Amino acid sequence: MLVTAEELAQHLDDPQWVVIDTRHDLMDASKGRKAYEAGHIPGAYFMSVDHELSGAKTGRTGRHPLPDVADFAGRINERGIGPETQVVVYDDMGGNFAVRLWWMLRWLGLGKVALLDGGWPLWVREARPTSKSEPAPRKGSFVPKPRLGATVDVHFVERFREDPTLRLIDARAAERFHGRNETIDPVAGHIPGAINRFWQKNLQADGRFKAPEALRKEFEELLAGTEAARAVHSCGSGVTACHNIFAMELAGLPGGRLYPGSWSEWCADASRPVARDA
Repeated sequence: MLVTAEELAQHLDDPQWVVIDTRHDLMDASKGRKAYEAGHIPGAYFMSVDHELSGAKTGRTGRHPLPDVADFAGRINERGIGPETQVVVYDDMGGNFAVRLWWMLRWLGLGKVALLDGGWPLWVREARPTSKSEPAPRKGSFVPKPRLGATVDVHFVERFREDPTLRLIDARAAERFHGRNETIDPVAGHIPGAINRFWQKNLQADGRFKAPEALRKEFEELLAGTEAARAVHSCGSGVTACHNIFAMELAGLPGGRLYPGSWSEWCADASRPVARDA
């Protein structure tokens, strides 16, 4: 699930390894592409969180709805990915955005997908090679096979959000979760019944992931006896929620399910209840 900078550096010329840069900024959609053009890991392709890892927005499906599977598979095949390819994804935010692509590829049946532990910042700190050249498209053989039960929709959340046998885990920063500092979505607060686990808690101070045994202890305490498979993950728009799924699986626990619409879909309907903490 994790690849070190040293391991990746040894495979930069390996045609069976494909590297994808997913750097992004929620407040500046063009920033990720500009950062990629200024310098990236040699041979890495760029994929936009807004335009390639998300589908069309309707105003009621959240800020980053899942894309059409066939369209997404076509973009993946332009990167030369097949069933035996080792894919490595990275960003410059501790995997905050890269986990979305990791989750999507796993959801659609690709088994060999890893995050670059420490991401772009560690790669640069270790003075590893960089490039400004964009690799040519390659022909892949990826055939998507969506895994049933990997997601839940808003109707499921409406019905089961306070079910004591389920844990709805929100990955946003505590200030946004509690409704005290909402800077992205038009409504502040969280889904009633949700609990908070900020995604950055999965990382060490150097930006790498905590040890699996430490993550397991923390998530078992958070779940408080609920089966890990009964976790449902949300965030602002179904992106950083994948960070907690990744961390749970890294800890050897079932990752649970993703609510792709997350808070941005939930709060788009004024009739849905909103919780805010004092």
